[in-house]
Amino acid sequence: MKIGSKQPKLERDINLFEATIYGIGLILGAGIYALIGKVYGTAGSASWISFLVAAGIALMTGLSYAELASTFPKSAAEFTYVKEAFPTRKAFHFTVGWVLIFSGFISTATVALGFAGYFIGFMGAVNPASATIVVSIVLIVLLSLVNFIGIEESAKLNIIFTFIEAAGIIFIIIIGFMNLGNSRGVDFFAVPNGTNFFLAIMTAASLIFFAYIGFEDIANIAEETENPTKTIPRALMLSILVTTILYMLVAFAISSFDPATLDASPNPFATIASSILGSDLAIIIISIVALFATANTVLVMLIVSSRMLYGMSNGGALPKIFSKIHRRTHTPWVAVIFTMIISISFLFLGDIEIVARASIFSVLLVFFIVNVTLIYLRKSQPELERPFKVKPTIKWMPLFPLIGAITCFLLLIMFADFTTWDYYFLLLIQLIIIVIGLGLYFIWEWYKRRHPSSL
Repeated sequence: MKIGSKQPKLERDINLFEATIYGIGLILGAGIYALIGKVYGTAGSASWISFLVAAGIALMTGLSYAELASTFPKSAAEFTYVKEAFPTRKAFHFTVGWVLIFSGFISTATVALGFAGYFIGFMGAVNPASATIVVSIVLIVLLSLVNFIGIEESAKLNIIFTFIEAAGIIFIIIIGFMNLGNSRGVDFFAVPNGTNFFLAIMTAASLIFFAYIGFEDIANIAEETENPTKTIPRALMLSILVTTILYMLVAFAISSFDPATLDASPNPFATIASSILGSDLAIIIISIVALFATANTVLVMLIVSSRMLYGMSNGGALPKIFSKIHRRTHTPWVAVIFTMIISISFLFLGDIEIVARASIFSVLLVFFIVNVTLIYLRKSQPELERPFKVKPTIKWMPLFPLIGAITCFLLLIMFADFTTWDYYFLLLIQLIIIVIGLGLYFIWEWYKRRHPSSL
């Protein structure tokens, strides 16, 4: 920043390597550690096919994000894309941004509680319930401090955490293949007895898809990335590719295990490690890795949520205070502090699992909207400069975003059993989240009309 400049700006400190590692850390997160047991219990030794299918589904939407990020390299990515496509639909722009910010706050609190659970399991506590809240608060505060200090520092910590996460997965891959070599032979197309092959593969794929959620958040660091029109699309594609390779290697490595055993395990990777190595040390190693995985997810969600607030504020959808940049750290400090406070407040809800599931529903809904937005922009604004353009197309219709929209819509239906009340309860929570967002939007619009001089 030059001396005498009035308004500091975000700094472009993130290169392709850092952006890719950032994406890998987002995707790996804590999801695969929890989901692998259910996936393997559903599809058995054929799980690798489910991973491949899920990667293909993620890639369809990932390509849409890549094109839109190259065309509009801004923070609050989804909000920006919808705003550019439907400029007069202000309530729609706001609602899309709101549901993602809300899901970010909830996800941060949920994963922080998960971290606290692992941590207390190591340390022990006289009052586990109170200790869980305290540990979660300390984690969010410390990582918010990292977020405030600078994006480069956050990226470096993310790189360390991500390599530890990946090391844990590679550890499972190595010992799994060692065990596989001692087995009598594995049918890599076998599903658990009595299960329809196609149904097992697709059901497992729908579960695995949630282990890929996170790649889209790479787009929200566009304003802090070097040459974002090229870097962001490449980082998106590379992060999906690398994690797909790791996931498929895991699926092959564990294919000699009993599906029912892993399905019933609360910590499937620890179960795999201890059964092969016959030592409690393996469980300790995997649990420590899980601590880093959950901490990394919290760090990244804090960054993403604060950049969403910053981007929406810059776009006029939120008060300008959220777009204030600190002169020394060049980070959106008000948005960082607000994200920390609201994320901490959600810790006190108690059991937030049902709200967390609703936030995943929100992400799927936004994926559908993003794919449709790209399709609409291709039709309405064909003259736009698109440094990265998804091919092939049928006339003006991009094929992969169309498939992405269809698959995301189907996943919304498959997200839960729609024959149960739980599904409709999730829909009700989602509706409440949207109504609250619309309420905030109309209050803010009313305030702007009444006090234009204060903006």
